[in-house]
Order: sequence, then C-alpha cells, then structure tokens
Amino acid sequence: MENKKHTRKGDIIFSDYTPGDGIKKAVTLSREDILFEIKDSKLKGRGGAGFPVSTKWMLAAAAISDEKYIVCNADEGEPGTFKDRVLLYEYPELVFDGMVIAGYTIGAKKGIVYLRGEYEHALKPLEDYLQKMRDENLLGKSILGIRNFNFDIEIFVGSSAYVCGEETALIESLEGNRGEARNRPPYPVNTGFKKKPTSVNNVETLCCIPHIVLNGGNWFKKFGTGESTGTKIFSISGDCEKPDVYELPWGTTLKELLEISGAQNTKAVQIGGASGQCVPKAQFNRKLAYEDLPTGGSIIVFNESRNMLKVLKNFMEFFVEESCGQCTPCRIGNRKLLEGVNMIEKGEYTFTYLNKLKELGKTMQVASKCGLGQSSPNSFISILENFNDEIFSYNNGGTHA
Repeated sequence: MENKKHTRKGDIIFSDYTPGDGIKKAVTLSREDILFEIKDSKLKGRGGAGFPVSTKWMLAAAAISDEKYIVCNADEGEPGTFKDRVLLYEYPELVFDGMVIAGYTIGAKKGIVYLRGEYEHALKPLEDYLQKMRDENLLGKSILGIRNFNFDIEIFVGSSAYVCGEETALIESLEGNRGEARNRPPYPVNTGFKKKPTSVNNVETLCCIPHIVLNGGNWFKKFGTGESTGTKIFSISGDCEKPDVYELPWGTTLKELLEISGAQNTKAVQIGGASGQCVPKAQFNRKLAYEDLPTGGSIIVFNESRNMLKVLKNFMEFFVEESCGQCTPCRIGNRKLLEGVNMIEKGEYTFTYLNKLKELGKTMQVASKCGLGQSSPNSFISILENFNDEIFSYNNGGTHA
C-alpha cells in the first residue's frame, strides 16, 4: 500500500504528506481548537451531500456517551466514481490519520471502515497498514504515549448494495440488518451505530482533515470558492483521452475539466453519476461547485456518437435494480420512469403522459425516504429536458402515439 501506483500532484490531498504528521499535530491542540479549524475551513462532506463537517463533529462531540464511533463510508457505489478506491489503495495514511484525528476530536475510541464488496481484495493490504500504524504507536492504546488516547480501527466489508451509501442504511448493515434507510430524526450523531453517537464521513472528507490540522482552516479556504472551499477529487471517465482521477479546485468550469481530460466532440456530461444531472454543451461554462454543479465526484463524458435515450435507459435500469424497495415512491416510481423510457424507445408515448412522469419524478425527489429515490429522477428529468430534440426524433422513438 505504500508504493503509489501513480505520481499525482495536487494542492491539498495529492500534496506531500508524511504519515502520522497530522496526528502528531492534533494531539498538541485541544479538541475545541481542532473543531474551530474545521469550522473555519468551511469543509463540507465530499460524498455528495455537502453537509458541514464541523457541524457533524460538534454535535457528536457534544453528545454525552462513553461510547462513540467514527465510520468511514467507503461504499463507493455511484456509477462512474472510483476516486475513493484510489485514495484507499494509494493514500491510506490520509484516510486513517483522518479517522484517528476525528476520533480524538469527538471522543470516540473506535473507528470502522465500511468497505465496498468489490474492493475486498484491498482488505489485506489495508489491514497490514493498520498494523503498521499500531506498531508505530499511531493507533491502538495510548497513542503517541498519551494514556487516555485510545483509538483503533477495523474494516467491515459490505455486500455492494447501492443504498448502503446512505449513512443510516450503512449503519443498519454494520449492525447485521438489511441495508435500509432509517427514519430521521434521530440522526447518527446522537443515535448511530449501536444507538451510540456516530460520525459517518466519506473517504475523501477524512483525507482533507490531516492537511487542515497541519495548515489551518484559513489556508484551506485559499482554494475553491467562498461557498465551496478547498479542492475536489473528480473521477473522470467516458469519451475522453485521459480518464483518471483529478484533484481540481472547486469553481473549475466544466469546459476546463473537459480540456484537462482530453475530451473532444463532447455532447453531454453526466455530473454526479447516474443520480446526478446531465449537462448539455450549451452549459459547459458552468462551475463545479456546491452553488452551481454540486457533485460527489463522478464525471461521465459522452461524445456526439452517444444515444442519450440509451444512456437514460441504462441509468433507469440501474435504479430499478438497486432500489431497496422500502418506500413506495422509489420502489414504484423508478419502474414507472423506466416504463416511460421504454415507451419513448418504441414510439408509444404521449407528451401529456411524459409530463406526468416528470411530475412523478419531482414527487419522488421530496417523498422518497433516502437519497436513492430522491436523486434517481435527476437524470430522467435533465436528459429529457436538455436533449428533447434528439430523444423525440423519429430516429429514436418512431412516430408519436
């Protein structure tokens, strides 16, 4: 795990870092000082939701309990996303140091990495790295010789269910139950794993923590925009010459990202994976940022050769398969949206009915219990609206019903 597979350069996560330095600096600070720096940095969760990390940690730190948990969400299931895999394989020191610092800050003694099933082959190298940390007194009991600083990490391998990317479904899975989202409130920071205060953070989010502790929140804010501070790691794939993982500052335009990845004759870009939105060429000057185009990191590029109706069908088939079926809007709604795509494909549709399906999608966005059903209509709505002429041409759908 120590030998990097790629030589990458970035302003924050891919910058130089010596394993353990973040932990060594953290223990010289009070928990309040660390929380202040995280708050000052305006760091938001990198998994897609964009919730302020300082708020989550402050609530968990304030919770009165002798048992707290840090959970690393490494259940990377969004189509087109592979950044967390790179971070786990090539930069485990940032992930695990971030977890140790988080445990120190909120008063947790146990950390759990929820590892996606397809990444199980990384289990042995990751566990070997954790043992190395224990040998170097960076993990386990009396970390760095501090008697009351005890924190250890274990790895749990999930079963690759998309819904377990949602934090409460992930916690249910950790407890040995079927992966289904819980009703909220209560929230995990109060009633999480084993009903104890739990902070669930994305892999990339935790990788930011050691750098913020070492350099300060004000330094972190020098990158990105006012609302979207720092950098973001993007998994770029599809029709481009240089698909890879890139660290870019928030605020980078879509056009700049396409140039960096060597994309040509681009028709559309899917931002945020299947659950995100499909952006047409006319909008390539938009910015990748929480205030414009928020994303967990998946960027899928489609050139002029791609049939957007087939792209949409592929996405909707994915969501029908991955819905846990717990709530009606998601369970039935995704099937209805897929039926609508099939009707277009056969030329057996009316615009009145398709408009009703768009309204159904908007209802799903507010009525579904978790992020799967809330976001699955995004691609349906954005592709139909942005590629209307192509999808409803005779080449794609036959005659109108």
